[in-house]
Amino acid sequence: MKTVWLVEDHAAFRKSLTAVLEAEPDLGGVRGFGSFDEVLIALGMGFVPDVLLADLGLPGMPGLEGIARVRAAAPSVLVVVLTVFDDDAKVFPAICAGARGYLLKTASAAEVVAAIQTVLAGGSPMNPRVARRVLEKFNQMTPRVESVPLSDRESEILKLLVAGMLKKQIAGRLELSIHTVDTYIRRIYEKLEVNTRSDAVAVAVRKGWV
Repeated sequence: MKTVWLVEDHAAFRKSLTAVLEAEPDLGGVRGFGSFDEVLIALGMGFVPDVLLADLGLPGMPGLEGIARVRAAAPSVLVVVLTVFDDDAKVFPAICAGARGYLLKTASAAEVVAAIQTVLAGGSPMNPRVARRVLEKFNQMTPRVESVPLSDRESEILKLLVAGMLKKQIAGRLELSIHTVDTYIRRIYEKLEVNTRSDAVAVAVRKGWV
């Protein structure tokens, strides 16, 4: 059973979504917090969730700083942003800070649950409008002078990771076995000196490789 935390300062919304998540049979340990300061205190006590749903417009510690500090304190936590903000000033910094997904609060309860299941399966759930803008931004970015330290196949797989595809989907797209895709992904992580998909995506975005 996977544990889910929610950091949201709107008490009614937090209570409502917590009730929805608690009703899911494969989710447990659902906890709500009003700020990132509270989340970091809980992490400091040794409690670590599998998934953290995080708003960005919170009292106290700013959301982007909160995401970065949670990722630093507990790298295994899968952060999915759930907010009203869909502007570039929030979306791209959140991804670079370590967010694995980005949803808007217009999402239905079913869509939020589906996003949690997607991120637990290794995917990167995003609101369709946000995802389109992210890809457009990537396409507009000017490549840096620094060369890409990846082979053509590794670069191809990295771009599919950035697009949020799962290993099985990548294997199907490239007509490779999942084992082969997994090997390529491990090589990508080693060359970029990272340990997670979100960190690899952040490196690729910062350096303009995708």
